[in-house]
Amino acid sequence: MEQQYTYFVGVDWATEAHEISILAADRKEIGGRSFENTAQGLHDMCTFIEETCGKDRDLVAIAIEVPRGALVETLVERGFHVYSVNPKQLDRFRDRHTVAGSKDDRLDAFVLADSLRTDMPCFRRVKFDEPDMIRLRGLSRVDNDLSESRNRLMNQLREQLMRYAPHFLKLCPSADETWFWELFEIAADPEEGRRLKLPTFRTLLSRHGIRRLTGEDVAAVVRQTPLTVAPGTIPAAITHGRVVIAQLRVVHSQMHSVRKQIANLMDALSETAPETKEHRDAEILLSLPGVGNLVAATMLSEASQSFAERDHMALRAHAGIAPITKRSGKRLHVIMRQACNQRLRNAIYHWARVSVQKDPTSRNKYTALRAKGHSHGRALRSVADSLLRLLFGMLKSKTLFDPPKRLAVAHA
Repeated sequence: MEQQYTYFVGVDWATEAHEISILAADRKEIGGRSFENTAQGLHDMCTFIEETCGKDRDLVAIAIEVPRGALVETLVERGFHVYSVNPKQLDRFRDRHTVAGSKDDRLDAFVLADSLRTDMPCFRRVKFDEPDMIRLRGLSRVDNDLSESRNRLMNQLREQLMRYAPHFLKLCPSADETWFWELFEIAADPEEGRRLKLPTFRTLLSRHGIRRLTGEDVAAVVRQTPLTVAPGTIPAAITHGRVVIAQLRVVHSQMHSVRKQIANLMDALSETAPETKEHRDAEILLSLPGVGNLVAATMLSEASQSFAERDHMALRAHAGIAPITKRSGKRLHVIMRQACNQRLRNAIYHWARVSVQKDPTSRNKYTALRAKGHSHGRALRSVADSLLRLLFGMLKSKTLFDPPKRLAVAHA
């Protein structure tokens, strides 16, 4: 049943000052002010709400666009019931109050409060995650940022090699391996590379455990004649490349550290609860084929509320797996959902992709869908949808993935 409230507060969030509007149950505005985005300003806001609505915080519902941040955390810590709404929904709610398209902070605060009063099911109650989950989300997002930084730097290194020595990329097309960075530092200069002896290349490969190449293979590439370019181009490209490699080493080290922390935290979250002997969510998720620490960490942290509430449909929509249906008269059109959490979508995409490689049931489903003419992406989304159904069944029964049991069900 919906919570019954006596007062509805709309908060228009901003970087410098927050505008609030307080409505009674009969839609009458009984208070409104602007508060600075400072610790004292947030304290004054909570005090003002309490003075206007009374000390019983269970009778006060607060609407805001953002689901997290210092303002939201302050309100929740003070015991208020906070609800968030998508900014696109707020834009539609605003149209109900003014068809002229006018917009200001005070109006938005009023619209938030009034919309919460009349359309509470459209809002989502904000709840705090466990400290470990907040930390896991932070580590997962840091790893994502570091991966993007590494990719940009590797593209810069490849660009410098393409300027005068594209043949180097035959050894490591992505320029993403530490041994290749060391090779660039000692052999990027054509004259210096020709002077290096065969044992130098063999030692380099041995030190990094590279077995797909031999010292002779590397020497043959390094000693090739570079492209004919304008004077000064090669020294400039080498200098740029070495600067990029120095940055790559820092990012690589940071990624290693962050992923080790993620692995340790996932191990802690996967431990079976000793008091109930029940499997925890992280342990169940990691038991599925195609799920590694990074995918599991992203799913658990980005969709923590869906996991806590066992809300399968919410997770499908949040991850962009659930399609959008447009029906009008005799026309029916089903399209891919674009509005979603991109990090969650990418994690589930990679889960489905790897599952197709490792799980026979997923591979058979993918093959059948491709044979029907489905695109690669659409087939993977269907595989992901079936995997999510399996996951939530396991979560509800507190059981780990059992391949023989799944095959028996699939062939039944």
